Amino acid sequence: MGALLLAFSMSFIFLGLFTATPFVLALLGVLVFLTVAILATFLYAYIRESLSTERRPPIAGLVLNHLVHFNKLFDYQTAVARKHRTYRMLTPSRSDIYTVDPTNIEHILKTNFLNYGKGDYNLAIMRDLFGDGIFAVDGEKWRHQRKLASYEFSTRVLRDFSTNVFRVNAAKLVSKISVSAVAGEVIDLQDMLMKSALDSIFKVAFGVDLNNLNGIDDFGKRFTKAFDDSNVIVFWRYVDFSWKIKRFLNIGLEASLKQNLKIIDGFIFELIRRKREQMRNGKLDSGKEDILSRFLMESTKDPENMTDQYLRDIILNFIIAGKDSSANTLTWFSYLVCKHPLVQERIAQEVREAAEAHEDSISPEEFSELITEEALNKMQYLHAAITETLRLYPAVPLDGKAPVEDDILPDGYKVKKGDEITYMAYAMGRMTNIWGDDAEEFRPERWLDDDGVFRSESPFKFTAFHAGPRICLGKEFAYRQMKILAALLLKFFKFKRVDERKEAKYRTMFTLQMDEGLHLYAFPRL
Repeated sequence: MGALLLAFSMSFIFLGLFTATPFVLALLGVLVFLTVAILATFLYAYIRESLSTERRPPIAGLVLNHLVHFNKLFDYQTAVARKHRTYRMLTPSRSDIYTVDPTNIEHILKTNFLNYGKGDYNLAIMRDLFGDGIFAVDGEKWRHQRKLASYEFSTRVLRDFSTNVFRVNAAKLVSKISVSAVAGEVIDLQDMLMKSALDSIFKVAFGVDLNNLNGIDDFGKRFTKAFDDSNVIVFWRYVDFSWKIKRFLNIGLEASLKQNLKIIDGFIFELIRRKREQMRNGKLDSGKEDILSRFLMESTKDPENMTDQYLRDIILNFIIAGKDSSANTLTWFSYLVCKHPLVQERIAQEVREAAEAHEDSISPEEFSELITEEALNKMQYLHAAITETLRLYPAVPLDGKAPVEDDILPDGYKVKKGDEITYMAYAMGRMTNIWGDDAEEFRPERWLDDDGVFRSESPFKFTAFHAGPRICLGKEFAYRQMKILAALLLKFFKFKRVDERKEAKYRTMFTLQMDEGLHLYAFPRL
């Protein structure tokens, strides 16, 4: 991106020099003036902060560096974090602080939790997509949604209903892959996992059989594209200082975002309308299992605050958590076990033993019924492999906060009101001071004790599910979904990458999605 901007600027200057029309010269003058003014403000901020005598985190550069390194942003941040566990990037108005220090993270997420919220800056960037959903808000709205979600995730009804949905959709996915496996066709497993996860979350959250995996309706494809593109565009705002102007003028990526949000909102609002209609007609009973139905019943107690817009925000955040986190993690998991075939075989063996699947000719549907809670609990190595995937490829690579008041971090560095502070889950998974010299290796065994039983780590060291009061309520929900899908996939198939020399890359967005898909061969296990 930086190279493109430079090339454009140089082309424009040469054009100005050779054509030399009054209009071009005037436009060239404006461009030069704006460029110099921007650079001057950044230079002033750098000099001002460099001369400060306060004990502030070391300056690693200007936030403009993120623009230059945007396509590999998380790896760039990892490289800087290897030099400075806590550092800052400068803007003309504030410092953006980044940390991989577990003691700092515990301080931010737990010890001094009340001083660190999402803040107005993050909320302004995220609101068009996330709205007033739980991922973007603080205060009373966060507490209200946290309370509702906590109750929902603790109910046995939702657990049993969702588990059945996961089993059914996992079996469908196996059947879909079987057709390609027999024909020797290449599959894009990421695309299939995304479709399957979307089917599951729509059934669990909305009570809707989307059937996106089988392509009966192209809505799922349009919704997924609109959703993922919106995720990228909104994250881009962190390095695009002109996004508010573009949104006001309805141009560029902001115009695309507006169109994407119409697709997303149109479906969700129509779904809410239909569910409310069912409620008014007495067709929605109190034992309904899907989350939206239960939230709609809750909204009858507080219709003034639980509006359709508020419900849209709550539900959309559930989709982000339920679709992106699980599908992305399983994509990276599949990529890693393809790179480590011995791990793949060990998981397949463990799955067969845990499910007590003695018949070779068992169908996907029959096998899915054997994946009980007891069987899942026996899959300790699979649990470790998924956790190791999350360590290296966390579903949410960054999480930003904003201090309400000045503070001193445990490492002694001062944080000022108006700063932004971000802990970097992606970079943390690659820190040798946290995980040892083999930090960048995929080694599920690091999560097992001598008896082969899974051993958890501090959530401030392993931050894939966040920590403190905002720790992910759907952690067990997500593990259950991922383990059921992984168990069925590896019970029935061996996977091999089409191009084993190609290293996977990510799309830079709020969630860690693999770029260009995951293209594999699936071979039926005999």
